[in-house]
Amino acid sequence: MSASHKSPTVPGERERWSGQFGFIVSAVGSAIGLGNIWRFPGVAYTNGGGAFMIPYVIALLTAGIPILLLDYSIGHRYQGSAPTAFHRMKRWMESLGWLQVMICVVITCYYAVILAWAGRYFFFSWTKAWGDDPASFLTDHYLKVSDPGFNMDIVPGVFWALVALWIAVSVVMALGIEKGLERLNKIFIPILIAIFVALVLRALFLNGAMDGLNSLFQPNWAALKNPNVWVAAYGQIFFSLSVGFGIMLTYASYMKPKSNMVPTAFVTGFANSSFELLAGIGVFATLGFMASAQGVSISDLGFKGVSLAFITFPTVISMMPGGALFGLLFFASLFIAGFTSLVSLLQVISAALQEKFALGRRLAAVVMGGGLGLTSVIFFSTTNGLNALDVVDKFINEIGVVSAAVLECVLTVYVVKRLGLLRSHLNYNSTIRLGRWWDVTVGLVSPTVLVVTAVLVVIGLFRDGYEGYPTQFLYMYGWLMIVLVALISVALSFARWRTPVDDFNAMQFHSPAAAGIYDDSPDPARERKTSDERTPSHTWIGRKPQPVSEKEN
Repeated sequence: MSASHKSPTVPGERERWSGQFGFIVSAVGSAIGLGNIWRFPGVAYTNGGGAFMIPYVIALLTAGIPILLLDYSIGHRYQGSAPTAFHRMKRWMESLGWLQVMICVVITCYYAVILAWAGRYFFFSWTKAWGDDPASFLTDHYLKVSDPGFNMDIVPGVFWALVALWIAVSVVMALGIEKGLERLNKIFIPILIAIFVALVLRALFLNGAMDGLNSLFQPNWAALKNPNVWVAAYGQIFFSLSVGFGIMLTYASYMKPKSNMVPTAFVTGFANSSFELLAGIGVFATLGFMASAQGVSISDLGFKGVSLAFITFPTVISMMPGGALFGLLFFASLFIAGFTSLVSLLQVISAALQEKFALGRRLAAVVMGGGLGLTSVIFFSTTNGLNALDVVDKFINEIGVVSAAVLECVLTVYVVKRLGLLRSHLNYNSTIRLGRWWDVTVGLVSPTVLVVTAVLVVIGLFRDGYEGYPTQFLYMYGWLMIVLVALISVALSFARWRTPVDDFNAMQFHSPAAAGIYDDSPDPARERKTSDERTPSHTWIGRKPQPVSEKEN
């Protein structure tokens, strides 16, 4: 097979990270995103303050890192994107891989819009364009928010920022793993950390900062008796680590065959949580200053989500000395954190398109930039954009992502029964060995908590609705979207593979000892079928193909 016609499903020809550090910094870049900055502080504050850190750390060790390791093991063992990896586990599981891809499709479409806002607000910070009323500026002047309902009233300020963003991410994706994603993260993550440390240090010296920190860290021990606090801790860990919907699985597939994966998962998990803690300190020190200046309580301020980033912080920026510089740094950090997460979401989609439909890397980038960019513009650059974003984000994260993770755990552990083999694979390649505790967390603790979380969310949506949105609007942008994601996932699993996905045997690509006492060789019937269908250029199984001589050509 010539170099110009490489197959992304063939491990010997697969792109690779330059090394362990390149993978770690990219995984950390994916995990650190908008949720670390604007979700964690609010969740911690409303769920016991300092006491919340106990269930938070327990959740990290019993759900976050274990599922992260599950993603790593599947991606690395089966050397492919989510659809490829699950197809190689069991052919009928491919639809689960496409479910994870479709979840990333939906998230990228609205996630990009938030980055477009952050980019615009970076420039607004120069002149404090929001004036004395940041709330009205956001909803009435900039986003021109309408009543909930589909429309095509494009907001030019959002539209052009969104177009520029999609061009930028398409360029990064076209450059590939090492020259694109890895290089981006190696530049952006150190910059992000430096900027955020500077922001936190500045915030700590503001009047009222200590009051803000006391509000965040003052422990409410009684909250630990509330089951909802524990559910919130598991939910925060789960969402912030980017596990269960294809990102870490896809990233792990680009690791070299002999990679030390278990320590890498712990580094990624604790690095992500450390940044969340840093973000919480910075946010609440800033909120303490604002509350002190206005003579109000911390609880009276908006401290989560869009309101925190685009209303509360602009208000603080207008009030504080040197606010313009603080604003530039804050919105730069928001943009960088989001951008590194966005490209990781897109890599899930790109890898799946390349492997299923034999698209080249650059063509896949064009298809994504055009298709997803157009979808993003149609649904989220209009006057209904904020309403649509709020509902889609609620449903795809708390129902879609959770469902995909539960299915990954349950099917892997109880249906195809590959957990023991995957544990052996991780142990063979790592300096830290996993024990049976990993089986318990992946097979029992994680899916149980996630199912409880999903059930509570669904009951709440049917009983109480969401944020006062009309029922019809929730059905259109919420329930219908979930159904379409599921149906498209199943349909894509029936599409014909354009690459030799079945010409792979994990037992031959990896050392047989990596499987321990297990064996996940393809079943003989499937092996005979694919052997009959192979062309001369597809005669290898799990090994790098030998160059074809000129005489043979």
